[in-house]
Amino acid sequence: MRWTVPFPLFPADHLLPMASAAEANGFDTIALPDSVFYPEQVSADYPYTPDGGRFWQPDTPFVDPFVGISAMIGVTERIHFTTNVVKLPIRDPLLVAKQLSSMAVLSGNRVSLGVGLSWIPEEFAWTHTEMRTRGKRADEMIEILKLVCAGNGPEWVEYHGRHYDFDKLMISPAPDAPVPIVVGGLSEPGLRRAARLADGWISVQNTEAEITDAIDQLNRYRQEYGRDGVPFSINVLCMDVFDLDGYRRLADQGVTELQCVPWYFTGKDPDDLTNRIDSLKWWADEIIAEF
Repeated sequence: MRWTVPFPLFPADHLLPMASAAEANGFDTIALPDSVFYPEQVSADYPYTPDGGRFWQPDTPFVDPFVGISAMIGVTERIHFTTNVVKLPIRDPLLVAKQLSSMAVLSGNRVSLGVGLSWIPEEFAWTHTEMRTRGKRADEMIEILKLVCAGNGPEWVEYHGRHYDFDKLMISPAPDAPVPIVVGGLSEPGLRRAARLADGWISVQNTEAEITDAIDQLNRYRQEYGRDGVPFSINVLCMDVFDLDGYRRLADQGVTELQCVPWYFTGKDPDDLTNRIDSLKWWADEIIAEF
């Protein structure tokens, strides 16, 4: 089992000391979320709360994950990084490929990319992208990212799809190991996208029942696509399991990486940087070592 510590909604000055502390205490991965901007008025409900409302304020910090990960690469040597998740179809695939390949090379192949679609209509309208085609475009973008970041170093690649089309080009630097792409989402299209195209699946805050159901679906879809023999990661943040027996139960179901936010379980201010750093050591001693 591997251990991810997400850095959700953190102030920018928390990232570097927290990255160093996570590495020092034996965590395997750091995950950063993504949000480009907050519309003052949003014309769609947030899909992950019962009332459709966002649970953060408009001025809540979201450090750009490509920038934040690049900064944390510079103060660490071993720990890996991922995004949970980049809103892929509001971006350009070649620009993402350039950022991802550069991060992979700078880090010594310590990055993966978690991707999702975005639910906010204004994000598409104001980045001049199309919401209606976001799923199909995300599929093509994943294929392009896998071409550029295939692990062969700089090489000529070309792509001819319905939404993206380009002749031979080379992006350099490029990594000498494939960059894993993992997909988020609980919908059938999202799970099928992960099973068909990706190297793994990454959850949001989900219950054990939701996670085990998603794993069952992913196993069926991977078999359907003939990919059940291909290595596949399952990275989850389970919101109703908090003990070793529960974590072992999730591992038995196929979870390969567990996310934890230990600063919420110390009884101290969860927003305090000292508490956050100290909680990583506490979790490593009390949970990771025992597991």
